Amino acid sequence: MAEGRSRPAWAEIDLEAVRHNIRLMRQVAAPAAVCAVVKADGYGHGAVTVAHTAIEAGVAGLAVAIVDEGIELRNAGVTAPILLLSEVAPAAAEAAIEHRLTPTLYTDEGRSAVERAADRVGGRGTVHVKVDTGMHRVGLAPDAVIDFVGSVHAAPSLSLEGVFTHLAVADGDSPEDREFTDGQVAELERQLRELAARGIRPAVRHAANSAGAIAHPRSRLDLVRSGIALYGELPNPSMATTIAAASGGLSLRPVLSLRSQVVATRHLAAGERPSYGRLRALPGPSVVATVPIGYADGVPRRLFETGGEVLIGGRRRPLAGAVTMDQIVVDCGEAGDVSVGDAVVLIGRQGDAFVGASEWADRLGTISYEVLVGIGPRVPRVPRAEARADPRVSLVPRAEARAGFRHWLGTIAGPRA
Repeated sequence: MAEGRSRPAWAEIDLEAVRHNIRLMRQVAAPAAVCAVVKADGYGHGAVTVAHTAIEAGVAGLAVAIVDEGIELRNAGVTAPILLLSEVAPAAAEAAIEHRLTPTLYTDEGRSAVERAADRVGGRGTVHVKVDTGMHRVGLAPDAVIDFVGSVHAAPSLSLEGVFTHLAVADGDSPEDREFTDGQVAELERQLRELAARGIRPAVRHAANSAGAIAHPRSRLDLVRSGIALYGELPNPSMATTIAAASGGLSLRPVLSLRSQVVATRHLAAGERPSYGRLRALPGPSVVATVPIGYADGVPRRLFETGGEVLIGGRRRPLAGAVTMDQIVVDCGEAGDVSVGDAVVLIGRQGDAFVGASEWADRLGTISYEVLVGIGPRVPRVPRAEARADPRVSLVPRAEARAGFRHWLGTIAGPRA
């Protein structure tokens, strides 16, 4: 579906915030490198724009979920390493190798498909192997790791670059969650020791997602896969203290703001019930503003039921009725200080007022990830790249960032003990 640009509704993407967040995560994770996760269209922010910005800011590479996402980045001129986080379907293996993507392997079928694809394309396919240490979604069972990795290591057409796992509850702060995460990392470390005893030492060992990188130093290893933190959202609010302590008082910056404008106003009497279902009576006389964005664009219907508010004129204003497919209505009170053309912020800052994706998530009983990726394709992503860099964090030269996972770790991070 083509993005719409014929109405005043858009998502503003703060590229300097992306740079800031990457530099901050690099400080937190050091000496580990950072891989920017840009799957799901960059968590709804625009994968191509975010990817180029992330590379400029010093990431060691990118990660996506499916081959199509990696091809989109290659077609947009991205030359950095791109890791596929899950095993590709056999039919897509050749496309992955042709586009210099880095497949993840954990089944015999997947390994054979990538081997055949590498043979057909020519050269060797660089791969990572994923170990299931407790997420129980995909990956090798611990008792299968040694034999499987050995077969990958011995395959003439494959180059084993990395071994990794994924943490299930690194964002949890209960003793049980912390113990489980420690156990996952310990299991991966055990497998790596056994591989080393057999002469297999993958260049890139990784386990940490954003939560692991922030809250579990042991999980950082050589590389951390930063997803939600890259976009300025904390996996858990309690992690703000940890980030501040590791960075001299800095914090993540939200990258996306969802914006629109008032396109109509109506003066309604107390007791009127705007929108479908006539769900709620206005408590008093009110100017009700119509804003051209709705649930087809990612504004959930339940936001009205749970007390959702937007910003107009630097003030919070409650929704006046049910969210419809293409529009919302906003109760602006009887002061009459809202007019057609006024700016509306659904997510983001206006003056001193702020509504975050995490606030939506709390109201809706979900997580900020779902809020962000739920913003629909009709909403154009408009980059904003104001020069607001914090002098306490610094960029890595672009040439270093483009060098690749193995090269970056070997020549910039230095040799590993």
